[in-house]
Amino acid sequence: MATLAEPRPEQAANGGLHLKHWREKLPDDALDHIPGEGGWPIVGNTLKMLADPYGFTRRMVATYGPIYKNWAFGGYGVILVGADANELVLFDRTKTFSSEQGWGPILDKLFPRGLMLLDFDHHRADRRALSIAFKPEPMRHYSGSLNRGIAETVKDWGDKPMQFYPAIKELTLELAAESFIGLPLGPEADKINQAFVDMVQASVAPIRAPLPFTQMRKGVKGREFLVDFFTRETHRRRAEGGGQDMFSQFATATHEDGSLMPVDQVVDHMNFLMMAAHDTITSSATSLIWLLAANPEWQVRLRDEIVSVTGESGNVDYDDLGKLELVEMAFKEALRLIPPVPSTPRRALKDFEFHGYHVPAGAQVAIQTQFVHHMEEHWPEPEKFDPMRFTPEQVKSRHKFAWVPFGGGAHMCLGLHFAYMQVKILMAQLLTRYSIEIEEGYKPDWQAWPIPKPKDGLKVTFKSL
Repeated sequence: MATLAEPRPEQAANGGLHLKHWREKLPDDALDHIPGEGGWPIVGNTLKMLADPYGFTRRMVATYGPIYKNWAFGGYGVILVGADANELVLFDRTKTFSSEQGWGPILDKLFPRGLMLLDFDHHRADRRALSIAFKPEPMRHYSGSLNRGIAETVKDWGDKPMQFYPAIKELTLELAAESFIGLPLGPEADKINQAFVDMVQASVAPIRAPLPFTQMRKGVKGREFLVDFFTRETHRRRAEGGGQDMFSQFATATHEDGSLMPVDQVVDHMNFLMMAAHDTITSSATSLIWLLAANPEWQVRLRDEIVSVTGESGNVDYDDLGKLELVEMAFKEALRLIPPVPSTPRRALKDFEFHGYHVPAGAQVAIQTQFVHHMEEHWPEPEKFDPMRFTPEQVKSRHKFAWVPFGGGAHMCLGLHFAYMQVKILMAQLLTRYSIEIEEGYKPDWQAWPIPKPKDGLKVTFKSL
């Protein structure tokens, strides 16, 4: 169903690359043979897609099949749908797809040179240098900080109605600051949080230029603030000789030849990873809390497992994290139902074939994680919350790329184990203290883009046990 075409003669001389930068456009007729639609004048289908990405994809697949073209964010893209599409693009055996050029139109002004926006040898070298921050000893250090920070905060959440999303966002930023930066944010906390909010919102702003009073302008200003903050901190860490926190690990990271990573690269990586560490975890933790509130029988099952591992304390030793198997399965199911990144863009560097259609080099392409996570061929009763889908037997019997909330292949999320650790510790601290309750009939409306969140903040009450 998915095959790679032979490079055309004019491609062979430069290793298969056809268009070297995402700003270079394909000829107007290059995608005429692929079914799809352009939508409204100027904005295309951008607003429809942002309003209901799952519903929009479902309609397009029903109309055009598992490959179609769609006009959004200023140009046509080719959408590939299915677990086999996920495997083709993410595993990328033949280096056909550029992550840098795929994310470029969306993130180039906001998170340039973040790890997700690098390709091939450059990506491999920086990933290797940065991976030191996720080795067992630093992770053990982070786990202690997470247990202390989460316990101190959630003890005050009991027996009062609250909006969970803003509360957990504030907490995850504080935790990221302690684990990643190694210091409390203090008076700059609100400015740092607002900078990340503005940058993430700008990533899907319809107006892509940083014109006065636009969301993109706010995002660019937020980046300027964070670049200044992290540049000062990088120089300070190097002068002081490092530490166990992630930022110190990055600031003193070296390449294979022993050279330090340039300061501007350290800053770009910290910008991107801090966003991922608190925005995506905020989203996924919120979806898990909502699903446990709506399925209270699973609260009981997770609580029983947590107590069997931690006793009544809720403090999870680093070496015991792997024992919280049901908690991990519930988290994976939440990531299936509401993945923090609903779709993933790439750009084709070589011609390829998918479901009988030839896609030329230079085409913007995307896979649809959220849609595949709800396909009945992989997930019977796909709207049902059922963590037992992630038993080893179930996982083994399913297509490996039917579940890809952390991406896959070379670009698999570097911090996925940190995400598992933080959510497990959060669940342990909450469920040993409280039951999660919502009003009868309550169901939040979710904003799908750029990172899913409940529009009303998720109204819950943590009732003391």
